[in-house]
Amino acid sequence: MGDLAALTSATPRMLRYYENQGLIAAERSSTGQRLFDPSVIDQVRSIRRLLGAGLPVEAIRELLDCIHDTDRLEPCAVPLLVDHLHAYDGRIAELTSTRDALQGLIDASSK
Repeated sequence: MGDLAALTSATPRMLRYYENQGLIAAERSSTGQRLFDPSVIDQVRSIRRLLGAGLPVEAIRELLDCIHDTDRLEPCAVPLLVDHLHAYDGRIAELTSTRDALQGLIDASSK
């Protein structure tokens, strides 16, 4: 666990969370230590990148089969990414509307 954490800049706690969420898998040694396949290094880096882009764990779980390279996703990821992009666009529009309404109240109060 410590080696994987060092190689991916993830904390052991994060790695346990990823494992509990089904994003990464480990086998156990006879002493109970987690043994990760070397491919998990790139997988963790991709997970962190997707989390950084604002995707929830549930969406990342759906995209696992579309992750074969840390620098890009396979085309099978595009529909889900587009759905999340549209959802963020909707939230931005709602927040902009709320901001405009608040600014209107402030402007009306200072007259």
